[in-house]
Amino acid sequence: MLAPVLYAFQQAREDLARHTAGLTADEVWARPHGLAPLGFHLRHIAGSVDRLTAYLEERPLDAAQIAALAAEMEPGASLQELLADVDRALRRAEETIRAIDPATLAEPRWVGRKRLPATVMGLLVHIAEHTQRHLGQAIGAAQLARACA
Repeated sequence: MLAPVLYAFQQAREDLARHTAGLTADEVWARPHGLAPLGFHLRHIAGSVDRLTAYLEERPLDAAQIAALAAEMEPGASLQELLADVDRALRRAEETIRAIDPATLAEPRWVGRKRLPATVMGLLVHIAEHTQRHLGQAIGAAQLARACA
């Protein structure tokens, strides 16, 4: 029941490595046609996995998580730093996911300040699908930045 989330994370790592290889710092933060840059999507993948994992663990967001959310569009980090941040967030989430007792999948969880209702399983699905959504956007941003360079 938990393996598909872990597979989604591995696919994200592999696809990001393949589609971002050789990009320059300018390309990572390029905004062709005003679209969000690759750097934003990489930060957002790392940050959203971290935030959603906190809710999965029934923890409120801390000041660092809130500050990271506010800074997702700020350029500056290198591709290597951004990919390392994604990998760290995925590894931490994987540890949490591997420790989940499948008997708890229907237990309630709450998301965000509005405390939107979810379940353990619902959050796991959302973590995987949200990661994949931004993976696709990151690939598109990388391809567009490379083509416009």
